[in-house]
Amino acid sequence: MMRILWNSLKKGILSKKIDKISSSTRYEKTGEELHSLIIKKFGRSLHIREVDAGSCGACESEIISATNPIYDIQRFGVDFVASPRHADALLVTGPVPGNMALALKRTYEAMPGPKFVITCGDCALNGGAFKDSYYCAGNISKIVPVAAHIPGCPPHPLAIINSLLCLLGRIE
Repeated sequence: MMRILWNSLKKGILSKKIDKISSSTRYEKTGEELHSLIIKKFGRSLHIREVDAGSCGACESEIISATNPIYDIQRFGVDFVASPRHADALLVTGPVPGNMALALKRTYEAMPGPKFVITCGDCALNGGAFKDSYYCAGNISKIVPVAAHIPGCPPHPLAIINSLLCLLGRIE
């Protein structure tokens, strides 16, 4: 106990106050725009099934950050679901290894229509650092049809929300 006390006194305060999101009014406007597009296109929330196809975990971390109390993407009508049978969209992260290609295809086939696929992160787009690897299946669009890509390594939660907004603006 004394050791813990001594370490905390020696190191000082390690936690920081969380500042408000820079340009939070722009974020709120973008989120409200996203919410209105989701209601217009789906009449309810947009349900997304996220699939990690062999990523390092950074994209998943940012996707989880998009659902935390700071960004709270769920208040704009975006819900992440556990089953592809309940999903409208498939969000894929990571370079697809050979043994994951069939599982990804089956997940896509299990989704009810209309459905679309979004890739998230540079690895999902073209394999990233693993694109020349013998075990990387390559571009995800060879396995399932991709409607949109969220760029970045990893993408910021605001980039995820903006990309969803752009995609839903294009869907008829």
